[in-house]
This record gives sequence, structure tokens and C-alpha cells, in this order.
Amino acid sequence: MKNIFITGYSAHELGIYDQKNKALKYIRKAFVQKIVPLIEDGLQWIITPGQYGFDLWATEVAIKLRDTRYPTLNISMLHAYMGQEQNWNENKQQYFNKIKQQLDHFDIVSKQPYQGPWQFQARDQIMLNKTDGMLLFYDEEAAASKVKYIREKALRKAEQEHYPIIAITSDDINNIVEEEQYNEL
Repeated sequence: MKNIFITGYSAHELGIYDQKNKALKYIRKAFVQKIVPLIEDGLQWIITPGQYGFDLWATEVAIKLRDTRYPTLNISMLHAYMGQEQNWNENKQQYFNKIKQQLDHFDIVSKQPYQGPWQFQARDQIMLNKTDGMLLFYDEEAAASKVKYIREKALRKAEQEHYPIIAITSDDINNIVEEEQYNEL
């Protein structure tokens, strides 16, 4: 796998409202556990829609991995429409802009403001076409999410061709939490 589509829950879907939430530590660790073997196996590009939540947290971790251990890793973000982040509060916008400055590539599918769901659908289709697989933070048995729609598209693609879908689930997060608690004994 050379190019991977990274996406998952938004922050509000997880009930995470700031960067100090303790759950972020475990979500980031789960991402590292899944992405490092792929990088070591030849992954070249991480491509994400850049939604506020897992997309940005994973991107932040990927940037750290690129800057410290894997200098050939490239990171790309593809927004659906112009000004996607403008409705976010100031802290979220600052966080996004800090990450955006460190990307290898940033682009916008629809060079106009939000007009409808077709902009997200176009972005998702481009990302599916440009990637060889997906790493998804989504759990069918947990909270509902808009991510289920992109997962369904990825599953349809996987039925037609080799397109691995790697999931981070609530079980993965819980296992990391339990392991840390055990190690603290």
C-alpha cells in the first residue's frame, strides 16, 4: 500500500471538545499502532479530509512521525469546499492552521463555499480513487457517525478490487487504556 485514506469520528461525535481531553492520548496511540507497520511496509502518502477530530489528530501524529522517524512519508489534506474551517471556533482554527502549514500537500475540491452534500461526495470519491486502502476510526457497534457513509463506499470498492480497510475500534482504544492501567500497577 502506497497511499492511504485516513478518516474517522469528528470530535463532537466522541464528546471531545478540547485538545486537553485524556482520550486523545489513547486515540493517538491506537493510530500509531496501526500506521507505523504500514509506513515500515512502504506507505508513502497519508491522505485525509481534515475534519476536526480524528482526521486532524491523526494528521498531527503523522507529521510528528514524518519529522522524527519517517522522513519519506508525505501528508496530504483535501477539503471538500472553500472555507471549510471558517465555522470552527478560534482554537480549532488555530489548531487546523498549525497543522496545515506542515502538510506536504493541501487542496480543495470545490473552489467555492459550501453548496451541498455533493461537495463531500466528490471529495470522498477523489480520495477513494487516489488511495490503495483506508484506515478508519469507526466502530459499527458504537456511536453513529457520518463516517459510516464513506465506510460503505470503501466496502463497495473493496468488493471490486483489492482495497484493505483497517479499523480502529473502541476495543482497540480500551485495550490501550487497560494496558496502561496494568503497567501502572
